[in-house]
Amino acid sequence: MEKKESYESRVEAYLLPLMEEHHFELVDVEYVKEAGTWYLRAYIDKEGGIAVDDCEVISRKLGDWLDKEDFISESYILEVSSPGLGRPLKKEKDFVRSLGKDVEVRLYRMRDKQKEFTGALSAYDAQTVTLDMEDGSQMVFDRADIALIRLAFDF
Repeated sequence: MEKKESYESRVEAYLLPLMEEHHFELVDVEYVKEAGTWYLRAYIDKEGGIAVDDCEVISRKLGDWLDKEDFISESYILEVSSPGLGRPLKKEKDFVRSLGKDVEVRLYRMRDKQKEFTGALSAYDAQTVTLDMEDGSQMVFDRADIALIRLAFDF
């Protein structure tokens, strides 16, 4: 297991019981380098939406635990936040929750002269994602071709 995945899985293992205790959902944990700085991010949610105070409670507990365990060798910035409206679908539970809802699919390469498609998520498996399009047709996308899939939202 790569260092990045090891860090993410250890943090996730610590957070899961904490999420249960507070009736929150752990959406994702990521350890990424952006513009030369490492970030450890935990995205949390709950029914009705997450508040700043909720993030602060988890951030303090997670920060204290990370200081005590001290297993991340690089310096990093810890962030605990809501996943936001445009969060990507990554895990099985994200896809389950989004079945029947409008999602936006962005592809790495053009298909039918476009890279972005929006439709209702009607099916998915390890290899494909199927959308019901507005015109009544269905489109099947190979997951390997998908750069991003997230809930679509209208303003």
